[in-house]
Amino acid sequence: MPALTCGQAIVKLLESYGVDTVMGIPGVHSIELYRGLSASSIRHITPRHEQGAGFMADGYARACGKPGVCFIITGPGMTNIATAMGQALQDSVPMLVISSVSQRAHLGMGEGRLHELPDQRALLSGVSVFSHTLLDVQNLPRVLARAFAVFSGQRPGPVHIEIPVDLLRADASGIDLAAWPALVKPMAAPAALDQADRLLRQAQRPLLIVGGGAVAAGEPLVQLAELVGMPVLNTTNGKGVVPPSHPLAVGGSPSCGWLKNEIEQNADVVLALGTELGETDYDFFGYGDINIQGKLIRVDIDAQQLYRAVKPEVPILADAAQCAQQLLALIKQSGVSDQPQRYQLGCDRAAALRAERERSCPAEYRAVFAVIDRVLPDCLMVGDSCQLTYYAQMYLERQAPRQYFHSATGFGTLGYAIPAAQGARLAKPDNEVLCLIGDGGGQFTLNELSSAVEAHLKVIFLVWNNSGHGEIRRYMDAAGIAPVGVNIHTPDYVKLAQACGCQATRADSLEQLETALGTAVASEGPFLIDVTADRLVTGLPFSGASF
Repeated sequence: MPALTCGQAIVKLLESYGVDTVMGIPGVHSIELYRGLSASSIRHITPRHEQGAGFMADGYARACGKPGVCFIITGPGMTNIATAMGQALQDSVPMLVISSVSQRAHLGMGEGRLHELPDQRALLSGVSVFSHTLLDVQNLPRVLARAFAVFSGQRPGPVHIEIPVDLLRADASGIDLAAWPALVKPMAAPAALDQADRLLRQAQRPLLIVGGGAVAAGEPLVQLAELVGMPVLNTTNGKGVVPPSHPLAVGGSPSCGWLKNEIEQNADVVLALGTELGETDYDFFGYGDINIQGKLIRVDIDAQQLYRAVKPEVPILADAAQCAQQLLALIKQSGVSDQPQRYQLGCDRAAALRAERERSCPAEYRAVFAVIDRVLPDCLMVGDSCQLTYYAQMYLERQAPRQYFHSATGFGTLGYAIPAAQGARLAKPDNEVLCLIGDGGGQFTLNELSSAVEAHLKVIFLVWNNSGHGEIRRYMDAAGIAPVGVNIHTPDYVKLAQACGCQATRADSLEQLETALGTAVASEGPFLIDVTADRLVTGLPFSGASF
């Protein structure tokens, strides 16, 4: 055995890039990735399914901004994690998936080798920014540098690197184990900034939209909004970038009818930072694709994204945070003569939009969110596709960025929240983490409760239990389709959670929910609360018409 194998070199290189956690399930084809792990500073978390590993890595990355890293076995491990990679790709989440693959001499031979796929890299290329097969250990530092360049210097997403089983054992003694220099993110071109400066200072009804790509732009964005007098809307992934207490903050979701109308019809200039302007954020309720009538200033780190969905008046290729700082400095230099009046008009518009949002929120759900905010005011919340999450995206605000995210307005995978919440807790060990998931979606990844117990991860799992796939059942009823496949058997979540080693209880009223949340906060490990939805609230079903 060489003094340093390729598998050991991978661990040391990851350490040099600041990786502190890896999710994975060891297998006969990947054990060489683990040779150097126990002697490293990297913590290993073992999920119960490779999809769970991917969702954990996703939640970790969203909570702290660093890439989530997975070690995955050849073949079925990669097909298992593909769904999680699709979710990360859709929502621009940095994720590094390092896998094994068949020996170099066996690649593409189709001889029925263990875990063999005809072309594993090609399969994963569709759910990654790039997928690379390492064929020479000397190239390992360069390939990892490319991966971290994606995470830090462009629109991020999952990267897949596969390494043949025989190469994982190869001698890597001579390679450089230092991280490559960090990238400086692109700044906006002066000509584009001049155009944006002119449009914003001339605007009568400017509007600012903040997406997930702007999570690091908070302070300059607040100042920019105040200077120009722009009400601030945010997508789900942009929650908390501008604090909801700010008089210009609107909150909600751009999919809501009155907010969509503000974007399309009322604003004469729209400044959109780090948002894809796509269906899941702007047409969740079927009102139609976004159609902005005013002039659109669009800022994105991805050149292609600047021309998707909506044609911009001013496309700006830049990092959102740096662009916000540049634009703020330029507008200050140019001067806004009527700034106090503009600011007040912007505050008045924002107040009217907030009032509409409050009027449309069903009192039952407002009461549920009030309980959550009372007991867990600063918690990090991770949601799945379920009724409670659909309301949360519109009516639940957070005080800071990266405190709320879900799968519903991205790839839309079910079962995301249970493992993703654990990833968030790994990234933010001092934060309370609340997982929102339905009883149907929960059955996709219920096995990951054991992972939380094993890793001593204090996560509160709130199961919104409507005895099946309640939201799809509502859609089938509305379409006049007999409800087939939605009234599924729901297990006893309390007993199952306890069998996994979690503390658990049931809540049938707001009072019981508040008590249960308080007990969960005081506990030391994972805690599950099974909420009987039809007893806890009335006024259901969920109706898109109210938005």
